[in-house]
Amino acid sequence: MKRNVVFVLFALVFAAQACDNGTPTPRDTTPTPPVQAEHIPSSFDLGDTAYGFFPSPPEATLESVLNHFEALGEHADFILIQPNIPWDDFVDGVDGESESRTDLRNQTILAQQNGLEWVFVVDSLNGLNRREFLGLPEGWEASFANPDVRQAFTNFTLWVVQECQPRYLGLASEINTYLDAHPDDVESYISLYRDVYDQVKEVAPDTQVFVTFQWADLNNIIPGANEGRQPYQTNWDQIEAFEPRLDLWVISTYPFVIFDSGDEIPDDYYTSLLERTDKPLAVAEGGYSSHMVGPFPGDPQDQVAYLEAIHDQIGHRLNFWVYLILTDLNMDSISGMARDQGMPDTDINTLSIFAHVGLLESDGTPKPALELWDRYRSYE
Repeated sequence: MKRNVVFVLFALVFAAQACDNGTPTPRDTTPTPPVQAEHIPSSFDLGDTAYGFFPSPPEATLESVLNHFEALGEHADFILIQPNIPWDDFVDGVDGESESRTDLRNQTILAQQNGLEWVFVVDSLNGLNRREFLGLPEGWEASFANPDVRQAFTNFTLWVVQECQPRYLGLASEINTYLDAHPDDVESYISLYRDVYDQVKEVAPDTQVFVTFQWADLNNIIPGANEGRQPYQTNWDQIEAFEPRLDLWVISTYPFVIFDSGDEIPDDYYTSLLERTDKPLAVAEGGYSSHMVGPFPGDPQDQVAYLEAIHDQIGHRLNFWVYLILTDLNMDSISGMARDQGMPDTDINTLSIFAHVGLLESDGTPKPALELWDRYRSYE
């Protein structure tokens, strides 16, 4: 099951030549950074959970991107920026100019313009199939032992730290899924992580570094993906292999691919994290569909139950909480641009599974869970 989504919509929109009305994209016209007001505290310094989303516009247009960032500013403290590594741009060094650098700068500028901060996750893998790399140049071996992969990974991460100064920095997303599929590459990835962690700490000692783990997979409850282990036999060793270079424990969680309703999420589904570590926790992505898609269930009230499960079980220990998308995806709009940019139909079909995970309908109509999300965010 291809579970997680790393949305490329923002990059797809900025790769387009122009909107229908001829308005240039931010690659042609870089947004103007806002004047920074003094003495505005960071949401990450307030001592409570910071709330965020992926910046995933509902439609593949520049207008949708700009409207989406405005909506994010109303319902979030930060965005999660999760770029795939531009391998060619960074294999030879940290410095330089490229479209990938410009796109990432533009995302942070749009975030600032709408009062948002950011968390970064550097992503080597295909967000729609975490068992494989994404975008490797022709001829490159798909392995973390490959010197070119290691150099580009390191250079890109250091550029992100230097240029964007994230408070929280992930060095992989749902890494346990990849490591299960490629046990011969485990030590290569962990050695790379340790090396990059140390380099990040040398230049930015306060940056909090982590990797994310797919929670259902970690608990061996995904049919056909348990490698022979028993359900709820949690693979704690996969997390603890990164210690002590793990500043917080971070999971992703999409229980609608496991349970028939939000009410079926066990009362102790997440609580084992509290018993296993004293470190801060975070949810780097997750959600519940409000509509049935294929074999997967969904209802607006299931989203409410999902939010309640996380909040009630581990909410007091979360440094940050990312809900996947704010607004449902208009797949008619997105699939066309995705195909134009070379996304295969298999990935587009996987993406559609998550099209109704948003807390707003694609036309902006709020779902019941949005009120609860906003209430949690305001600490009521």
